[in-house]
Amino acid sequence: MADAAAEMDAIYRVQRHIYDASRKYYLLGRDGLIEGLDPPPGGTVLEIGCGTGRNLILAAHHHPSARFFGIDVSPAMLETAAASVARAGLSHCIRLAQADASRLDADRLFGIAQFDRVFVSYALSMIPPWRDALDCAFRAVSPGGALHIVDFGEQGQLPSAFRTGLRAWLRKFSVEPRAELEAELRRLAEQHGAVLTFSRPFRDYACSAVLRRAA
Repeated sequence: MADAAAEMDAIYRVQRHIYDASRKYYLLGRDGLIEGLDPPPGGTVLEIGCGTGRNLILAAHHHPSARFFGIDVSPAMLETAAASVARAGLSHCIRLAQADASRLDADRLFGIAQFDRVFVSYALSMIPPWRDALDCAFRAVSPGGALHIVDFGEQGQLPSAFRTGLRAWLRKFSVEPRAELEAELRRLAEQHGAVLTFSRPFRDYACSAVLRRAA
């Protein structure tokens, strides 16, 4: 975890201060994911790769009866997230912890092994062992719960010059769209008897998925 944390801190130690202001223009679909979480009353929600805490804060406002938890590998990002959560007056319902998403042990971190909702917003594209992180995320979903994902798509329906420029820019931040994400989600659905909804909004700029575990 130390190497991953150091790499993320190196990228975002300065960027974290402008992250939310700059990313809102191209991390498309995050707010729709948050609105669609729909946790049960008093339910639990975990975000994998919570970054600055922006999504957790918005989710807590949308779903005030739920309890929220977030992990990130970057201490610098978690420092910003903790300050933002405190400033929003939400420390009572949002808990944060440092963890490697590919080796998640939520029970050790929070005393909760599974959650009603788990979500991952534009983080799998930044995690080299993303398949391991995806498996961990789904294991953290309670029976009858759901894993929600939004991330970069393949941009296959967009002009090639735009796609080439976007990919080059994303690589500067160690971001790589996961071309096999849908296939991996379908594998999990078949393996666990789950139900998958998968779409490619914004002309495949992004991909959006909900994987519902059987009750």
